[in-house]
Amino acid sequence: MTSAQFITQVLFVLSIIHITLATRRLTELVHDSSTLLQYHNGALLTGDISVNLIWYGNFKPSQKAILTDFITSLTSSSLKSQTEPSVATWWKTTDRYFTKTTKPSFQLGKQVSDPNCSLGKSLQNKHLTQLASKGQQTNAINVVLTASDVAVDGFCSSTCGTHGHVKSKSNKFAYIWVGNSESQCPGQCAWPFHQPIYGPQGAPLIAPNNDVGLDGMVINLASLMAGTATNPFGNGYYQGDASAPLEAASACPGVYGKGAYPGYAGDLLVDSSSGASYNANGTNGRKYLLPAVFDPATSSCSTLV
Repeated sequence: MTSAQFITQVLFVLSIIHITLATRRLTELVHDSSTLLQYHNGALLTGDISVNLIWYGNFKPSQKAILTDFITSLTSSSLKSQTEPSVATWWKTTDRYFTKTTKPSFQLGKQVSDPNCSLGKSLQNKHLTQLASKGQQTNAINVVLTASDVAVDGFCSSTCGTHGHVKSKSNKFAYIWVGNSESQCPGQCAWPFHQPIYGPQGAPLIAPNNDVGLDGMVINLASLMAGTATNPFGNGYYQGDASAPLEAASACPGVYGKGAYPGYAGDLLVDSSSGASYNANGTNGRKYLLPAVFDPATSSCSTLV
């Protein structure tokens, strides 16, 4: 099976911080996904994991609910409250990476809001780790979410989001950053809910939660969650250069449903009332569009539809 490939990633080297960049760009090459992601003998995220959210900038309560509902939809215990195909079933593909260790189980943890942007509206990577440190620092993923008017180094020019870890003398924790691209680069980081800025052109899809920026953030967060769980500290499952790795979801870029090809997300479900495209149902009646995940059992990109 083949899928489109792109790697637009940057390595930032700091004294105690390892940062892995992951991104969705629309300049895509054909990629043979039959190669297994290699395991590099490092630790994976296991057991009960708290997902803490750091909201940087102005987010409406309705926007926050889109992302918090996604997080609560990830756990298997939520399966009974979700219509298939579901977010929880989508996540279960990552379970196949945990054959020799305990699978992670996620719970929505602490939420921190910084609506006044205490570090300013032009952030460097050091600011992201500073913000991530506001969350729990053991058994956690701390997710920094920046608002649409906040500029982040590399945002839009090379990346839509990052994941990595912060290490101190006593412990280390994983973190993710995702930006809201609605006003800065929706054609790059919120595709397929916006006309692409380059590459094959097609009509944009209707976002399932009626928010191009937030629905785009869900796509990027989902991809980075999969990468973080299976390669949290840079020595888990990945393929290629450690500074620019293909991971569980980034190995399947641009693929959301069967029949996907560059510029076409695949054959998706369409909501009869709103016309929105989606491939996963979540808690509280939510619908989401989630990226394909590389399935180590079949050596192919697995989609829900």
